[in-house]
Amino acid sequence: MWDPGFPYVKWAPALVYGYHRALCIYSTQWRGTAKQPGLVLGLDRGGACRGLAYQVAAVDAKTALAGLWAREMRRRVYKPRLLRARLADREIRVLTFIASVEHPGYAGRLSVEKTAQLVATCRGDRGPNIDYLTRTIDHLAELGVRDHNLLGVLAAVRALRPDGTR
Repeated sequence: MWDPGFPYVKWAPALVYGYHRALCIYSTQWRGTAKQPGLVLGLDRGGACRGLAYQVAAVDAKTALAGLWAREMRRRVYKPRLLRARLADREIRVLTFIASVEHPGYAGRLSVEKTAQLVATCRGDRGPNIDYLTRTIDHLAELGVRDHNLLGVLAAVRALRPDGTR
């Protein structure tokens, strides 16, 4: 959310039903390694998710889609889906990437403790997994969103670290 990776005209807070934000995808490069996978976010079945919907100019649509495909579909761990999203004043259809439960990169619904253990100890090409989690939580807070599941994982991560650091 904090770095969509494509040009956009505007963004708006959006709510999607039927899926929730979860650290349910193993990361073997960006936030972990093949030997010690980290976790990144995916939309997993059930619940609802508050996030952002981006409007892309028609002239930029092809470039935006190509960039999204290169980033999100590289491992095929997500399934692209058009879902209904609720904005403040209307409902729209949005392109989303849903966690593929059949993919070996799908971590599933791990316990808070297991999730925290992975996040606290993993590091990949883009840095420590904990940085990914805290950056996500911070960005959500800027949008007025408190994700209690992610906050619970962060608390558990801090409890595992002797110095209490992020």
